Amino acid sequence: MKEKLKKIDLSNASALIVLIVLCIGLTIAEPAFGSVANLINILQQVTVIAVLALGVNVVIFTGGIDISVGSVVAFTGIVMGKLIVENGMPDIVGVIAAVLVGAACGTFNGIMISKFKLQPMIATLAMMSMARGAAYTLADGQTITGYSAGFRWIGIANIPGTAIPVQIVFMVLLYIVFYYVMKYRKFGRYIYSIGGNEEATRLSGINVDKYKTLAYTVSGLCAGIASVILVAKLNSAQSVAGLDYEMDAIASCVIGGTRCSAALVRYGARSSARSL
Repeated sequence: MKEKLKKIDLSNASALIVLIVLCIGLTIAEPAFGSVANLINILQQVTVIAVLALGVNVVIFTGGIDISVGSVVAFTGIVMGKLIVENGMPDIVGVIAAVLVGAACGTFNGIMISKFKLQPMIATLAMMSMARGAAYTLADGQTITGYSAGFRWIGIANIPGTAIPVQIVFMVLLYIVFYYVMKYRKFGRYIYSIGGNEEATRLSGINVDKYKTLAYTVSGLCAGIASVILVAKLNSAQSVAGLDYEMDAIASCVIGGTRCSAALVRYGARSSARSL
């Protein structure tokens, strides 16, 4: 028997394919573009967005959206700066506080969406405004600078004996952990299930509200981690940090093959039905 050739569905990867072709074209036009040094430089520039995209991806898998992550980056950075620079707290305390505050912002989003049935766009839009306003208020229009070399290590240092920045290694490790969790742990399976058919997932006995809330918590957690990397790179925390980062993170997910259309259609259909 002749083996049937499997058709490869490239519909989800079209943007990625265009990006790869573009990179090849740029390398041919300018060989320095494809050099190791330039590739490392590009990875350094996208580390913060890449970490944000991890959390946003998890939310999109549930059929939701999170447009608050950019403002949460600014808010958590200011909180960390206040603790470390202005109050003399140990670096690790500030880092943990930033990550926990980010997770708390995400949890708030998740509760508003899963328990109070707000639309994800509306709930995260509200958080975007609140977090940005809180960052402006706490910073009082000032930039917080003066972090220790130990704190800045993750943002500016290289792996000893190599030219590979620590932040890139950290980002890669995060992606490996997320890949394992989403592919092999029940959390990942439940998230995919909720995005595929929320009602069927609920009827199968899975606590949908819990896992939707956890998805937004993860998104906020990633925003807190991204804030730590950003502040360490810039040696400053600013209330204007993270502007439009949410759009960059969502675009990164789409380019990587994640579909947003199903979520938008589903929530659009619900809104139309309620208005009838």
